[in-house]
Parts: sequence; C-alpha cells; structure tokens
Amino acid sequence: MTKVAIIGAGISGLSAGYYLTRDSGDLEVDIFEKADHAGGKIKTYRKDGYVIELGPESYLSRKEAMTDLAKDIGLEEDLVRNETGQAYIYSHHRLHPVPPGTMLGVPTEIMPFLTTSLISFSGKLRALLDLTKKKTPLYTDVSAGSFFRNRLGDEVLENLIDPLLSGVYSTPIDKLSLMSTYPNFKHQEQKYGSLIKGMIKAKPAKKNTRKVGQFLQFKNGLESFIERLQEKLESQGAKLHFNSDIEAVDKSVDGYEVSINGEVKHYDQIIITTPHFQYKRWFDDKELDYFKHMPATSVATVVMSFDADQVKNDIDGTGFVVSRNMDTAITACTWTNKKWKHSTPEGKVLLRAYVGRPGDFVVEEKSEEDILRLARKDLDKIMDIEGEPGLKIVTRLKNSMPNYNIGHKEMIDGIQAHMQEAYPGIQLIGASHYAVGLPDCVKGGKEAAGNILSAPQS
Repeated sequence: MTKVAIIGAGISGLSAGYYLTRDSGDLEVDIFEKADHAGGKIKTYRKDGYVIELGPESYLSRKEAMTDLAKDIGLEEDLVRNETGQAYIYSHHRLHPVPPGTMLGVPTEIMPFLTTSLISFSGKLRALLDLTKKKTPLYTDVSAGSFFRNRLGDEVLENLIDPLLSGVYSTPIDKLSLMSTYPNFKHQEQKYGSLIKGMIKAKPAKKNTRKVGQFLQFKNGLESFIERLQEKLESQGAKLHFNSDIEAVDKSVDGYEVSINGEVKHYDQIIITTPHFQYKRWFDDKELDYFKHMPATSVATVVMSFDADQVKNDIDGTGFVVSRNMDTAITACTWTNKKWKHSTPEGKVLLRAYVGRPGDFVVEEKSEEDILRLARKDLDKIMDIEGEPGLKIVTRLKNSMPNYNIGHKEMIDGIQAHMQEAYPGIQLIGASHYAVGLPDCVKGGKEAAGNILSAPQS
C-alpha cells in the first residue's frame, strides 16, 4: 500500500488529503500539523450571535474549486453571498466612490472615469493617452507598478489601482510581478494595442439581472468548512496528527524517511503545504535559495463591534481601501454588518480593519493594544464613531502574505522542475507558489492528489 505524508493541515493540506482518500482506498494518508488545530490562518469567532472571520474573510465565487469542494462535503446550503454596495477609496482625506465601469481600477467605461473625484483632470488626460500609446513589447516579467504607470500614469496607479490590488497581494506595487498576478492585463494590451481598449473588449456583456456579490462565505464561518472537511477526510481513513513537528525529510532507497517529534516514518509520497520559509529546515539545495529570501508581509485584523447608535454610517457601501497617499496604519476597512448580514446580531455595527503594509513592522513590533489604538485613530479620521467598542479582537498574522516579486513565476517553475527531478514523489504546494486565494489553495491540493493518484502505485 502506498503511504503518503501531508505536511501541514491548512486548507491546501486538507484538500489534498480529502481528494486522495475520496478517490482511492489503496492509500495510507497521514497529515502532520505543528499546531494543535487544523485550518492554518482560517479562524472564526462564533459567540453571542457573531460570526467573525479573524483570518481570511471569504473567497471569490468565480473561482469554483472551493465551491465544488463545499458541495462535495455537503455544505452547499450553508454558502452565503455578500451583500452588494458601493466600494470606496480613502484618498486626499475623504472617501471617494470607486468609479463604476472599472476593472481593478482600469477604466472600461469612459464617462464614469471622467467624472470621478479620485483623479484630477490632468490625471484623467494622462490615463486616456493609453488609447493612443503604442503597446510595449514584453520580453521578461515587469512590475505591475511600472506597467500600469506606463499605460495610465502615476495618479491612476496610486489613487485607484494600487489600493485595490494591495488588498489581494500585500506586495509593493513596484515589485509585484505582473505575470504572476494579472497577466491578462498585459495580454489584452498586446492584443488590442491599448490597455483600456483591451479591458473594454474583455468586459462581460451586461445582463438585465440584479447585481450580486462576488464573494462567498459560510453561514457558520470559514472554520465550519474546515471542521466539515476534517470530519470527511478522517471518515475516509486519513489520520491527522497535531503538535507534530517535522524535523527532517531524507531520501531512502525506496522513498523518504520523515522525522516527526523524534520518530522516523517511511513514506512513498509527500505533499508539503507549509509556508515557504519552512523549506530550509528540510532542503539545502541551491535551487531552492529563492525561498530563503522571498519576503512575506505581516498583517493584522482589528475587529470592533459597537451599538448601532454609536456609529453614524448611512453610506450604501461595504467598506473602503486606503490610497498610498494617506499616512495611515490601516490599509482597508470592511463594514462587516453591511457586507455579511449573518455576521452580526441585530442592533450592532461590526467593523473589520486591516493593518500592515509591506516593509513596515507595526504588526511585529506593536502590542495588540497599540495596534487597536492605531486602527481606531485612523477610523476616527474617516468615520463618525462615538464611545468604546463592546467587542474588540486583534489577530496578528505574521509573515502570512507571501510577496510575488518580479520573476516569481519563472523562479517557481524552475523550482518545481528541480523538485520533480531531484525529489520524485515530493510536491511543494500552497500560497507561496502560484496563487494566494483560498480556491487556489484547494485547486493546488486537488492537483497534487491527482498527481499521486495517476502515478503507478506500489
């Protein structure tokens, strides 16, 4: 019988384990987790009528891998879609509506862009030069910052595109790899000779249907998804081992020897799903040196709950992101009770702010009390809030957002090729590789399981 070790019980590892044990009864699957619980960064506060995400908040519905898995494990009826409303950008000391007809900040409709208060008249004229500029040949990867700045100018980049992109990839915009994150923008520019023209062509045709939210959650929180997934894979024969530190991974004659808490076990196949900075504990190959220097941004979520009469917020919206021209500790804030109706008891207002930028050390160096104070100070500049919150939770996620710097995809492609040659039977997957979203992690776990299931079994 083929023995498989999965290192890490986050969403990537659990997904891999589920698909392995669902689709084959001839495997022995052990999942090892250094912590005392599964789920990695996913954590939900469920008490007194609140359902609050302290890590990742939701996932993009158009990425169907996670929805497919939710259906497979019987949670389809628990899926909830976010409420819609205007999104805002805090810039020049006020909230500006994100102009309609933009795709991650790139205009796909001219009139809404021309009337937005976010961009000056000269900034709008500079952006529209994209319609006449020649396309730029791409011989190698470039930063998203340099690409968008060249096509649309500094002002659109800094006030519109950067705050929207930084909520997904916590990488400095002038270091963020375009081809690892949003290659479609470059492909459209190359095809149509203009970024704006290309994105207008790529825009889906309008349908006479009501607007629906783009994100999905579960009525009992993301942690309920992890709990059900854990139950399912254990019922299928997988074994989870918590408080299990993987000390070494060594080649043997017919597989690999894995040292766990001082005990050595043999495995034929291994899937490693941990953050990339753990790899140096088990591999010293120069081909993996990229991971020794690959940065990751630390972030924190700051949750505050108030009575409804403490917060004056009649804006029809779900929250805002912060422009790089503003000197704030927070990078965004979700009006959670408006975005997710199931999250908050009646008569309460729930705010979820995000702290942590690439290159700063607020999350590492400040206490939770200081982080809370900084977030409240910023929110008081932007919103009308009275009194103290009844509930306040600060969650620090250190080194949780891997940075996809220029050349990332080429480096990962090379590392994957090296692993296949030097360590056949070991797969490295997870957010440090090709995509950071929850559905991407599920997809990576499913593909890793498929690779094992399609290989000859011992």
